[in-house]
Amino acid sequence: MLSRRQLLSAGALLAGATAWTKTSAMGLPDAAVMESPDMQPPIFPTSGPDYQPVVTLNGWTLPHRMNNGVKEFHLVAEAVERELAPGSTAYLWGYNGQSPGPTIEAVEGDRVRIFVTNKLPEHTTVHWHGMILPSGMDGVTGLTQPGIPPGKTFVYEFDLVKSGTFMYHPHADEMVQMAMGMMGFFVIHPKDPKFMRVDRDFVFLLNAFDIEPGSYVPRIMEMTDFNLWAWNSRIFPGISHLPVAKNDRVRVRVGNLTMTNHPIHMHGYDFEVTCTDGGWVRPEARWPEVSIDIPVGAMRAYEFDAKYEGDWAIHCHKSHHTMNAMGHDVPTLIGVDNSKVTDKIRRVQPDYMAMGDRGMADMGEMEMPLPDNTVPMMTGWGQFGPIEMGGMFSVVKVREGLSANDYADPGWYKHPEGTVAYEWTGDVPAPTKSGDAKTMAPAAHGGHGKQG
Repeated sequence: MLSRRQLLSAGALLAGATAWTKTSAMGLPDAAVMESPDMQPPIFPTSGPDYQPVVTLNGWTLPHRMNNGVKEFHLVAEAVERELAPGSTAYLWGYNGQSPGPTIEAVEGDRVRIFVTNKLPEHTTVHWHGMILPSGMDGVTGLTQPGIPPGKTFVYEFDLVKSGTFMYHPHADEMVQMAMGMMGFFVIHPKDPKFMRVDRDFVFLLNAFDIEPGSYVPRIMEMTDFNLWAWNSRIFPGISHLPVAKNDRVRVRVGNLTMTNHPIHMHGYDFEVTCTDGGWVRPEARWPEVSIDIPVGAMRAYEFDAKYEGDWAIHCHKSHHTMNAMGHDVPTLIGVDNSKVTDKIRRVQPDYMAMGDRGMADMGEMEMPLPDNTVPMMTGWGQFGPIEMGGMFSVVKVREGLSANDYADPGWYKHPEGTVAYEWTGDVPAPTKSGDAKTMAPAAHGGHGKQG
């Protein structure tokens, strides 16, 4: 009996290679595998220059080994099962057990050797997006190298000549392989440990799928009409929160490998754009934002000082990108009385629920029947009720007293008395205490990230 992953790997040729061992690898570095959808702790350097490692939302960092001064990594291109959110799984292609693949971290000046083993049913390559390297290591099928055949391992080796944030993805049957989830982050830390140092450093990739409700495999021919908008192949409420200690200097790195741009907006703060995939932005050239548009095939990094406690939303500001499993042919029924037709339909379908005549907020509260392997369009709950979001949405949780490198979810924010919006009942509000006014100012006016 073949597993679903083995079936997706196209049969007996690859089915016997689902578990990689030192013996079968014949001296290759171990190919670490991660199947958990949870955000994994950072990996701190044990030698060489010091740096603050990144944390990948719902992801992990690929371990390496040292071999005569060269950092060696092992990527395995393979079919994977990815939990998009609890109750929904997709059959994708990725690396080392997940889509996106693991984040690769190294330091400016390092020489790296990356072994890429192909367990897919067709050839592949890896393109190191935005990096300066020899042409023959650039990973474009037919132009700079032959494709890596199924069952074979190729080696990429080059020096890391500049620090910054980069990506990796195939340049082989790209429409299929990227639509199936093949991508990952490559972070190169500065050689100088003090340069652009932050206390917390988050990374995630923007990706999108067209997966029909009840099904598992993306429609690879889709160009624009996607119904699932994801961060690291996760959709809200399955996306990790971003726990931050008060007064931390925080960096958020976002890469976009979808078919459209995404304006990423974070509540409660303004921030500075400090890096693009072309390099670090000089202090005098940085600009303040509360939303940063991430173009297709690009990344942006921004930084802020975590001065203001709270639960602050972070999301794509295209409203359809914060929904799950959207049906784009649904008519607008606002103001329509459909009670009579509802009664008729319930005679043959007792579970039928008419929705949309007052808007779509009811979707966040109702538990209507859905196809298997499908999550609601608007889902997720907070301390005050349904959040009514999906897709590209998460929460930056700024808390007093979080220890360094503690990324556990601190729970919902306990708002100081008098700082939550409330219903007016006609009474004259009590005078605002000076302490309350000071507490409320950040939420009303935003913060000011320092230049660094």
